[in-house]
Amino acid sequence: MKIRIRKELWFGLILMAAILIPTFVFLPAPWNMSGGHLGLLMLCLVVVAIMLGFPTAFTLMGMGVLFAFLAYRFQAPAPEAWRQTLMLMVQRAYAVMTNDVLISIPLFVFMGYLVERAALIEKLFKSLHLAIGRIPGSMAVATLVTCAVFATATGIIGAVVTLMGLLALPAMLRARYDVKLSAGCITAGGCLGILIPPSVLLILYGATASVSVVQLYAGAFFPGLMLAGLYIGYVIIRAWLNPSLAPAPTKEEKHVDLPEWAEKLPGGRQRLALPAMFAALRGDHPGISSGKLLGQIGVGLLPVVMVLVPVLFLYDASTTVTVIDTGGMTEIGAEVQHEEATDEDLPEPPGAELAEPPADGLEVPPGAEPEESTGVTAPPSEEAAAAASAASAAASSTRVPAPRWFWGVVAGGLALLILNYVLFTVERFQIFKFLLGSFFPLSALILSVLGSIIFGWATPTEAAAMGATGGMVLAAAYGRLTFQVVKESVFLTAKTTAMVCWLFVGSSIFAAAFALLGGQQIIETWVLSLNMTPVQFMLLAQFIIFILGWPLEWTEIIVIFMPIFLPLLGHFNVDPLFFGLLVALNLQTAFLSPPVAMAAFYLKGVAPPHVTLNQIFAGMMPFMAIQVLALFILYMFPDIGLWLPRVLYGG
Repeated sequence: MKIRIRKELWFGLILMAAILIPTFVFLPAPWNMSGGHLGLLMLCLVVVAIMLGFPTAFTLMGMGVLFAFLAYRFQAPAPEAWRQTLMLMVQRAYAVMTNDVLISIPLFVFMGYLVERAALIEKLFKSLHLAIGRIPGSMAVATLVTCAVFATATGIIGAVVTLMGLLALPAMLRARYDVKLSAGCITAGGCLGILIPPSVLLILYGATASVSVVQLYAGAFFPGLMLAGLYIGYVIIRAWLNPSLAPAPTKEEKHVDLPEWAEKLPGGRQRLALPAMFAALRGDHPGISSGKLLGQIGVGLLPVVMVLVPVLFLYDASTTVTVIDTGGMTEIGAEVQHEEATDEDLPEPPGAELAEPPADGLEVPPGAEPEESTGVTAPPSEEAAAAASAASAAASSTRVPAPRWFWGVVAGGLALLILNYVLFTVERFQIFKFLLGSFFPLSALILSVLGSIIFGWATPTEAAAMGATGGMVLAAAYGRLTFQVVKESVFLTAKTTAMVCWLFVGSSIFAAAFALLGGQQIIETWVLSLNMTPVQFMLLAQFIIFILGWPLEWTEIIVIFMPIFLPLLGHFNVDPLFFGLLVALNLQTAFLSPPVAMAAFYLKGVAPPHVTLNQIFAGMMPFMAIQVLALFILYMFPDIGLWLPRVLYGG
């Protein structure tokens, strides 16, 4: 009987052999191994065990305990080594339990599960497809935008890919879209949630690297939008060059059903909406009530409010300067330097030597009676107090001219408003109302959570609590907040959170054992012996992370390998914040690269039978190339990720 092994299994076996064979060839014999060699052996065995399918958290814990015992056994008898190993487990677990940053994870996950069950994704996809129907590959673009928004709101990659596989893939196949392009859009778009905030990956990296999660969120915002924009640009260009890959929607697919009152407006569905409603309000069509028209005109003016409110907020934030009254205090270093310079520059007067004070004490100058010191100074006059208060008020309300980028934002907002109202026909107005019921509530929830974090109004944990509350409000608004929905969401949140926390406990024990054995020191010595420049080190680190993304998931890479790279950043003068942004962008490959490629398996589980796994893998490859391009762009232009944290938090 001939046994056939799938290509993915062959790939995994070859990869494990590529790890194990060099390990046993280059490492010394077991009786000659040092602690550092045991650390490297532990690292290789953990990777192979995870690839074989063992649970990651318990594999890390088991390997960490075993090799920590060996590390202590080198220095103490077996009973003492076991006692120290068990103490290490307790200390590492307690350190994870007391990590405040991790509290936000269950709240964000709970928000995601509630939003997922609010049944918004179908309305969001349909309204976006109608809104951008004139763009080449409009259905694929709508899929990418829906995936990006939904993945950002939920952060649950499997849920987004599965739901879009059930909703968008059949629709694209019915519209004669290319299978590979359709599968690539769903899998790549669904993975954006691990990069665009609020992202659990950034929380784990911040906790591992001791980097501010707030700054990570601010830094990842524009790289995430850049990657989504590159995806959309690629789809539009391919559909424009080869229309057979993504045929234009038919007239039936672009048709929008209008309500009865809209059908009565003079001029038909292609007339501009606001002029038609104002004309009907003046009495050109008596069949529509004035209350209905005024309400719809108010809805039509909402784009003005959507542009005006952010512009006013940005103006206030960019022109207000907070002045802190130091009370006359100067910087310590500046005063010391001034005194030193004065002492050096002024020569000592000739003959000016210190003399003993007279025995009978200091004489009082004639006409000057000594005053008794009470230790209390006279209070300032009312005029002086009023002047000080006015000066303080003036300082606190100091404004500076608006920066140049603000006027660019104003110009862009005005251009969008003009373009909107030029194209704001009765039919487009109905599409805008569809978006108000699907896209804008979800976007408002995301932006309120992100804004409160990025602008410092709330900590990530407080913002996550607000997001969970917002998810409940959304579910209630759409009539989906039932006891069963809340019960399922709580259960799934507990399950996901337990997985993440056990993973973090296991990684903490593993990292402690690795450090005890000296594995970190061996790696540092080897890397430093290469005499690499910072550029070469960054290329090597990102290449290793890219390769690790093929057999491992992003969680394993963060918790196992980040503690190895992080101590080296200081030697090469690499900002941990910037390194984290590159890692987050690089780890997009972890969900798209075979043989693990979980996004592909999520999609295959709900795809029609004729869609093969090889077609899904082939569709993901161009998007992986785009991820590498985005990584290169971010490295060449670091201000894409560092500008917003610098503007908001300085430095």
